[in-house]
Amino acid sequence: MDLSLSSSLSKPCHTLSLSFSSISSSFSHKTNSLQLLPSSSNLGSKCRIFLINPLLSRQKDHKIRAAQSSNQTDDDGFVLEDVPHLTNFLPNLQSYPNPLQKSQAYAIVKQTFVSPEDVVAQKIVVQKDSPRGVHFRRAGPQEKVYFKSDDVRACIVTCGGLCPGINTVIRELVCSLNSMYDVDDILGIEGGYRGFYSKNTLNLTPKVVNDIHKRGGTFLRTSRGGHDTNKIVDNIQDRGINQVYIIGGDGTQKGAALIYKEVERRGLQVAVAGIPKTIDNDIAVIDKSFGFDTAVEEAQRAINAAHVEVESVENGVGIVKLMGRYSGFIAMYATLASRDVDCCLIPESPFYLEGQGGLFEFIEHRLKENGHVVIVLAEGAGQEYIDAALHTVGEKDASGNRLLLDNGLWLSQKVKDHFTKVQKMPINMKYIDPTYMIRAIPSNASDNIYCTLLAHSAVHGAMAGYTGFTVGPVNSRHAYIPISHVTEAQNTVKLTDRMWARLLASTNQPSFLSYDPVIREKSDREILEVINDTKNSSI
Repeated sequence: MDLSLSSSLSKPCHTLSLSFSSISSSFSHKTNSLQLLPSSSNLGSKCRIFLINPLLSRQKDHKIRAAQSSNQTDDDGFVLEDVPHLTNFLPNLQSYPNPLQKSQAYAIVKQTFVSPEDVVAQKIVVQKDSPRGVHFRRAGPQEKVYFKSDDVRACIVTCGGLCPGINTVIRELVCSLNSMYDVDDILGIEGGYRGFYSKNTLNLTPKVVNDIHKRGGTFLRTSRGGHDTNKIVDNIQDRGINQVYIIGGDGTQKGAALIYKEVERRGLQVAVAGIPKTIDNDIAVIDKSFGFDTAVEEAQRAINAAHVEVESVENGVGIVKLMGRYSGFIAMYATLASRDVDCCLIPESPFYLEGQGGLFEFIEHRLKENGHVVIVLAEGAGQEYIDAALHTVGEKDASGNRLLLDNGLWLSQKVKDHFTKVQKMPINMKYIDPTYMIRAIPSNASDNIYCTLLAHSAVHGAMAGYTGFTVGPVNSRHAYIPISHVTEAQNTVKLTDRMWARLLASTNQPSFLSYDPVIREKSDREILEVINDTKNSSI
């Protein structure tokens, strides 16, 4: 089946066309780059064809760029951020037909297997003359697998904090391994990374995990830290484990990358697959993290409770603290969904309390206008004020995350003191912190479906021999992503994007930028840099 993509460029008849099956015989298993072939006679003298080598495009830096012909100087800018494969360091590894070929469930599927040449574009909106940009390998079942079902011994581990949907991922990993690939030997590693070398394991079967998706938390228990690469890989090797599924956030995924590197160094046939987990939605590249929709939905209950409380009293001030250590996505989306919030404060956007355009002035204005005010506060917002006031030194937890002080209690007290002592205006303060209620609930229907797709993609990738990868949707298409690509930077709210502008328009809150005359003179492209500099300076 041919897959083609063409787009007109400003130069005459410069048509880019990807054609795979029609020219599959041209692939070379010894070539690690895109090949530029002579143009076909029916495409015209100025047309080009690019090929992607399906398996051996895996370079050490996982990047492939289109090669230039000797008589052309332009490059369409195609980059494939590929993931490692077991054959990179085990070149003689035998492959087998995928058991899904005989699956009754997949018998009616028009195209059971994804093509090795299928890729997913990271950037979906492009201009006709712009580079094609970064792409990732499409996730899904492959026609060939590199494990016999009877030889597979898989393990699953969960690390870090809680998040809605973890149990759903565990359940679907077990069920998809069993139902799609006839794998019966699946171990659950209890208590996070420490469980590998403290011998805490249990046997997982579809019956054991049948209803765990209805519960919050993690069926396998979790912990922070405890990562000892050599001990973990020693245990993997001693137990004969050859597929490792690791569910966790940024620090956990970095640990998964170290495990893969050690497995590669030892030359073990072990596939390491990461499934990114963070309730804050701060994992880079992927569209969103699992549990995020559930968190936003549950946050509405707290915001609604705060709104009911403050509109029932005179001068009611409600503060709802939501999760968001470095990224304010939950606070932003909960505010947009609620319509009852007057002001949203997130870590990415600094704010100030006193003076013209400050938070105190805004609260006073809303109290006089509406008789009440609701403020949503991400847990990382305003931490620089607390640090400056208490002269604290940033301590970290076992996962390397900075330990934050309770900015909700701090802001509540500041507002109380200002209006009772300075403004001589009595207020009724209501402070709600639903953090652990949101973390501990089961995932909703949307997240349950999402978790199922994540688990299936991870299993398909591991069985196909990919390793050192994580999975997630990129532009609504699931893809395999190098772990390093999702851990090199955190996803944060971009203050110059339309979503934050929508929030400001919805709440009519101040942008808290006018106090700095330097910012007034900056263009939109420079605002974020100025804000970051402001946050890093002492206050």
